[in-house]
Amino acid sequence: MAEQVARSQGADIATPQPPRIKHCWVTDRHGRLPGLLLEWRQLDGVWRGRVLHPIPEGDGWIVVEEWLSAELLERVDP
Repeated sequence: MAEQVARSQGADIATPQPPRIKHCWVTDRHGRLPGLLLEWRQLDGVWRGRVLHPIPEGDGWIVVEEWLSAELLERVDP
């Protein structure tokens, strides 16, 4: 039994890889702005992307995270 425990402690455990973050364009009422696409999800037949992107606020910018419809997102060509 001790040998089994010793062998199992040295075994490599596969760690899940985080999803790839992708650059994208977000086009909404603020215009076309850069964003980071974190993940995709389909809800009620509509694809949505979880995105971080800037929006203007006052004299500067804030960064928001939100789920946006796929039609508002555009892939950044490499």
